[in-house]
Amino acid sequence: MRHPNHILALTLALGAGAVLAQTAETIPASTPMGSGRWPAIMEPAPGLPTHTVYHPARLPDAKLPIVAFANGGCRNIGNRFRPFLTEIASHGYFAVAIGPIGPAESESVGAPAAAERDIAPAPGSPAAEHPELAGSKPEHEGGERPSPTYAAQLIQAIDWAVAENKRPASPYFGRLDPTRIAVMGQSCGGLQALDAAHDPRVRTLAVLNSGIFPATGRSWRMAAAHADKADLNTLHGTALYLTGDPKDVAFPQAEDDYARISHIPVYRAWRDNTPHTGTYRDKNGGAFGEVVVAWLDWQLKGDHKAAALFQGADCGLCKRADWHVQSKGF
Repeated sequence: MRHPNHILALTLALGAGAVLAQTAETIPASTPMGSGRWPAIMEPAPGLPTHTVYHPARLPDAKLPIVAFANGGCRNIGNRFRPFLTEIASHGYFAVAIGPIGPAESESVGAPAAAERDIAPAPGSPAAEHPELAGSKPEHEGGERPSPTYAAQLIQAIDWAVAENKRPASPYFGRLDPTRIAVMGQSCGGLQALDAAHDPRVRTLAVLNSGIFPATGRSWRMAAAHADKADLNTLHGTALYLTGDPKDVAFPQAEDDYARISHIPVYRAWRDNTPHTGTYRDKNGGAFGEVVVAWLDWQLKGDHKAAALFQGADCGLCKRADWHVQSKGF
């Protein structure tokens, strides 16, 4: 298991995109949301102040698979993807996102930059260790702004959830399933997920609007993540690469990663007229929320109905004119 330390630079920052339909300004974190059978809430992770938890307000009898999530921009804001993560949790998942709950404005694509700059970086992150570079440009703009989070925080999320499942005094005691774990991340967070996916406990990976750059070491500088092209050869389990259309800045990286992976089952999907920011802040995560939930249901729950969205010449996504899909190894 590889736990990166820390180094310089940020990020594939999120730009304009889908409009958030519901925000914490109007809906408290404790209000159940999502279209699944178990509407879900958002709350601080008990005993893990560096993360935010999403889970059904009423825990079902069935044990919940665990999903660890890294934010776009590698940002240290646990509610940055609230509609998307709440939707996942409402279908019977226990999602743990990097970052504490930030201001409600952070849930909007057009979040004021000043509001996000005021959020402290994660302890032990490159930004926390190099505060003198906080005002510099991101690495992808030729600067060296350090990442406020790091890939090992996904492993911390998994470790914490597994421990909570074993702790008698935990509200999640015996309610989680450590044998069914997924990691995912959007944009810069996708690089962190690619690193964490090497943990042997992880069964599936979702790389959202992301992919590895050809230059060795760039993911380390941008995201404090070990994610070079050579690392694709040591992935295990299954992988989903999901992006917007060819104008998505991450499109070529995702295409190249998919072409290089040949030893595990991998699925590639992209959607017309969809930007780098996807649909994660649409109500219930929008079209991307639907696809990711179905992927998790297929890969972690063995749901044949969910699998039909992806499998076969007549698959659900195959019949939608705005989606383009390919797969191998299934």
